[in-house]
Amino acid sequence: MNMSTPTLQRWLAGERIGPLPVRGAGHPPPLLSFEFFPPKTEALEQQLWACIRRLAPLRPRFVSVTYGAGGSTHARTHATVSRLARETDLVPAAHLTCVGATREEVDEVARGYWDAGVRHIVALRGDPPVGTEYAPHPGGYAFADELVGGLRRIGDFEISVAAYPETHPAAASPGDDLDNLKRKLDAGATRAITQYFFDTTTYLRFLDRCLAAGITAPIVPGIMPVSNFAQAARFSAMCGTHVPDWLGHLFEGTEEDPEIRRMVAAIVAAEQVRTLQANGVDEFHFYTLNRPELTYAIAHILGVRANGTAAAVGG
Repeated sequence: MNMSTPTLQRWLAGERIGPLPVRGAGHPPPLLSFEFFPPKTEALEQQLWACIRRLAPLRPRFVSVTYGAGGSTHARTHATVSRLARETDLVPAAHLTCVGATREEVDEVARGYWDAGVRHIVALRGDPPVGTEYAPHPGGYAFADELVGGLRRIGDFEISVAAYPETHPAAASPGDDLDNLKRKLDAGATRAITQYFFDTTTYLRFLDRCLAAGITAPIVPGIMPVSNFAQAARFSAMCGTHVPDWLGHLFEGTEEDPEIRRMVAAIVAAEQVRTLQANGVDEFHFYTLNRPELTYAIAHILGVRANGTAAAVGG
């Protein structure tokens, strides 16, 4: 069970409890990074850039932009990342996948990012088009470890890769999945960013397994604040993330009350981060879903504040 659950249940029951545990005096707030997805319409484009403008003053370590299944959002991803590099002080990280392209085509995209001033790539195998199973493209990079090696030959990129505390749905076993992570890091990746999870013990046990396997690179926990429980549960079922009963219980009866949902979401995510901080974790990657207010509020709770000179963001 998630270590934060008892406190949340006591709070929801109306019991008077102290504030969330805080780090001792002198400890800095956590390092944060944010993930966005590229817009499909003009209205969504405006929403994305409003989100970026809202979160930029928090000065994240970097911001990443996703890539659709089968590489379907390549052009929009490239446009968004290039604009981030051109018009803002943020550090953009572009998602890049192996799916549906030759090595030469993927290399061309990577060189385009380098020429645009983008120095951070999130290297992924990628999801195949909906309704199909993954198969390496003839002449392409078969898996993410090969992609990492290819990027290393192109330029001195900072490279992040994916990690799965609850095992990738397509992996033959947890051990095979961990071996795959090690191959990606051994090929030259800088760090791994995890799929989101809800039980903090899941991540901490995964860290233990990584260390036992000789993995010493940073494994940054991915945090997804949940304000729409039904939607999150459906998506989690597809990507292999366990949704604990206690989380469903917290959202019971909130279907018509979005404000309460947001409050619960903020408390869950903030306590999740605080628990991990108490175990020595100080960097977190937030999946924003292009909705800034909840992420901004959680960052505020965690002590991450806009101070003085905010990152300049074009509109």
